[in-house]
Amino acid sequence: MGMSSRRYGYSFSFGGGGITRAIKTLLLTMTGIFIAQTIVNLRYGVRGELWVNYHLGLVPFAVVHGFIFQLFTYIFLHGGLWHILINLLVLWMFGTDLERVWGAKRFYNYFFMCGIGAGAIDVGVNAIQAALGGRLSTIPTIGASGAIFGVLIACAVLFPDRQVWLIPFPVTLSMRVYVAIMVAIEFFMTLSAPGDTVAHVCHLGGALIGYLYLRRGSFFFTMRNSMSDWKRRRLRRKFDVYMRDHGDPPPNRPSNWVN
Repeated sequence: MGMSSRRYGYSFSFGGGGITRAIKTLLLTMTGIFIAQTIVNLRYGVRGELWVNYHLGLVPFAVVHGFIFQLFTYIFLHGGLWHILINLLVLWMFGTDLERVWGAKRFYNYFFMCGIGAGAIDVGVNAIQAALGGRLSTIPTIGASGAIFGVLIACAVLFPDRQVWLIPFPVTLSMRVYVAIMVAIEFFMTLSAPGDTVAHVCHLGGALIGYLYLRRGSFFFTMRNSMSDWKRRRLRRKFDVYMRDHGDPPPNRPSNWVN
C-alpha cells in the first residue's frame, strides 16, 4: 500500500515511513508478548496456549464476572504468525502518520480507547444475546484488530483523499473509500458468518469508538475537548501561581547599549 503516482502530485511509498516512538513501543511490546506466547506453547502445548488465551484474552463470561483487566490484555495477544504480522504491518503503515499529527500521548490514548472500547462492545453485544435467551460466551477473543480499526477510521477522517495502493492489484483508492470498504466487509461478515473465528463485532466496535471520538458534536468529542480545556485551565492556574510567588518585575529599559 502506498501513495499514488507523481502525475497526481504524490509519490509512491510503502508504509508510514520511519517508525515513530509510540508505534515502535507497541510493535516491540506485541512482538515480545508473541514470543512469550510461542515459548509457552512449545513448553506446555495446547494446555499452555488455552491457559494464556482464557486468562488474558477477552472472554465475555469472565469479564462479566470481574475479570475487567481482560479488556486491556487481549489487545496484546495474537493467534499465530500471520495474525500478528498483518496487525503490526497495518499499525505501522497507518499509525505512524497519525502519531506524527497527534503526538505519542494522544495516539496512545486513542489506540487503547478504541481497543478497550471494542472489547467492551463485544462483551456488551454478547451480554445482550445472553439476556435474550442465549448464554455468555466462554470463547476468548485476542488481537489488536479492534484498536487498529480505530486507527483506520482516524486516517479516513484526517487524510480522506490520501491514495492507498492495494498490493498486489494495480488499483488505488482514497483512504476514505478504502476504510469504508473495510468496514462494510466487516459488517457483512458479522451478518453472514457469525460462527467463524474472527471477532467481527470487535472490529466494528473499534471503528465505532474511533468515529464517535472524532465526530464533531458527539459525546466523546465533547468529553475530549472538555478534558483538554480543563488541562489548559489547570496549567494556566499553576503558571499564574508560580509567577505570583516567584516572578520578578521586568527590568527597566536600558538607556544605552552595553557591549
